[in-house]
Amino acid sequence: MTIPSQTASPEQTSLAAAAILEECRLIASMSEEPGRITRRFLTPPVSQVYARLRSQMLEVGMTVSVDSAGNLRGLWQPKGAGPRRMVLGSHIDTVPDAGAYDGVLGVVMAIELARQAVANSLPLAIEIIAFSEEEGVRFGVPFLGSRAVAGRFDPALLALRDAEGVSLNQAILDFGLDPGGLPQAQIGEDTIGFLEIHIEQGPVLEAENLSLGVVTGIVGQTRCELQFLGHANHAGTTPMTLRHDALAAAAEWICAVEEIARRPVLNPPLLGDHAEAALVATVGKVATHPNAANVIPGAVHVSLDVRAAHDAVREEAVAELLEKASSIAMRRGIECESKRLMDQPAVPMDEQLTAVLAECVEAAGLPVRRMPSGAGHDAMVLGTRLPAAMLFLQSPGGVSHHPNESVRPHDIDTALTVGSLFLRRLALKIV
Repeated sequence: MTIPSQTASPEQTSLAAAAILEECRLIASMSEEPGRITRRFLTPPVSQVYARLRSQMLEVGMTVSVDSAGNLRGLWQPKGAGPRRMVLGSHIDTVPDAGAYDGVLGVVMAIELARQAVANSLPLAIEIIAFSEEEGVRFGVPFLGSRAVAGRFDPALLALRDAEGVSLNQAILDFGLDPGGLPQAQIGEDTIGFLEIHIEQGPVLEAENLSLGVVTGIVGQTRCELQFLGHANHAGTTPMTLRHDALAAAAEWICAVEEIARRPVLNPPLLGDHAEAALVATVGKVATHPNAANVIPGAVHVSLDVRAAHDAVREEAVAELLEKASSIAMRRGIECESKRLMDQPAVPMDEQLTAVLAECVEAAGLPVRRMPSGAGHDAMVLGTRLPAAMLFLQSPGGVSHHPNESVRPHDIDTALTVGSLFLRRLALKIV
């Protein structure tokens, strides 16, 4: 397993940042696959990760438990502090052949922030949650961990089965947990809010030579499946004017998807005022039938993924793209069928918590870069239940969900400074 090295001179990197990087590399070695970072929901490596994180939480002075959704939770309740708590955390599961920092970095940094809070006798209760599942790899449904914490876990999900035929219910039992306790995983009413620290997973901060970004909201997403249905026929004997080529129609439409998504659109201030995240559209899967070199394609199945920071922009684009597919098919004498698989509304981050976070970035001497997130995060789920905020760290090369994923030590230091200021300001507001 090769994990990109992080280079910085001693004066540029604090001991805390160096320790966080080393911890992420160690956790990366806890994997289902030799030589690759793969850690799915409640598989054996999760126990290894939890043993490591549990020991660190206990060293901080936290009370540690695992809820029925498999989330590892540590609570520090200082003397004199009220019952209200601030929650920090992220996820510890990965995609197959992942990088070392997606999710895990936010958990390890949260423990360091709690350690600093304890050292400074901060009068603020802090809960850290290492979410058991965010990526949706094992059971095909994401955010199992944060759904439970947000009180949005549908019991019907327990019937889901993984590739080996193991049900979600059985996976929870096999991990030594009780599925009947899932309602008790829900966060209490005494929670102030949730802060997730995460790598950007994109190229914007690097392009602007910035360390950190303040997330204003998480974009909405629509996923569709389309079928272009023409007529398969002999490639040598069918004249071009008499063809009903499904692949040619799909190719024309795919080019139209890119063209439409590239058009400038107004991105409302609520979720960020930067045009780069206004609208993105992707055709990521194409299946051609019969898929033979000497046969005109008779059917093509394609995917469509459309994301935007504002739901009206996304809905308008999806409607136009589906209409475009129908018009291309009609002009070419073929059929087009479409089906929506998912419609996830955009989730704005809490305005007050986000404002405090931005103030802390500015207080740390850094420019405040507000930006929407084009990827989904646990903060998106918890944001439907309680105030949520997110802080992004630069992703060198814009790389994520890949072994070359990395993070700069200097950015960890700046994020720790901002996170510490954030917790101090919250403590003052509560007191």
